[in-house]
Amino acid sequence: MRWCRPATDRLTDTRVVVKSPDRPPHYLTTPLPRGATVDARILELIRDDPRYTYEAYEFVCEAVSFTQDRLGRASVGEDDADADHHVSGGELLRGACELAVREFGMMARVVFRQWGIHTTDDFGEMVFRLISVDRLSKSERDDPDDFHEVFDLDKVLSEGFELTLGDAPRRGER
Repeated sequence: MRWCRPATDRLTDTRVVVKSPDRPPHYLTTPLPRGATVDARILELIRDDPRYTYEAYEFVCEAVSFTQDRLGRASVGEDDADADHHVSGGELLRGACELAVREFGMMARVVFRQWGIHTTDDFGEMVFRLISVDRLSKSERDDPDDFHEVFDLDKVLSEGFELTLGDAPRRGER
């Protein structure tokens, strides 16, 4: 995955409903602020297969950019058209987890589940669906198997967090 193309065909709305013939209407899990834009290509992906939310697809695009920045492969401008901006499936997965923990902290697992993301394979599904609508680009090296059972997503998202009862005030000591 090289880069996330900007959405040029965006819709402006404050309430987005995605209807599918075999499922109830799906609303964006986060209300859009007035004047916010929505990418019509992602809406089509959700209409075709509503397993993942709009926010999940947007997060994958953000994770690609985040990972490129972190690895020093971000596009600087038109001058570096020959530069390699590619990130592998494993690199993207690690970058996505890092970004999720940075943005959502201990709630990263919960957010991913709310969005329909349960395994690393789900990232692969979304990446290749985004490629199919020209939101991401790919190289000949990219393969959906790059995302297959790479690691336990729940475990990676919860590493470093520990809840203890020892620090909690006891009843009557508050």
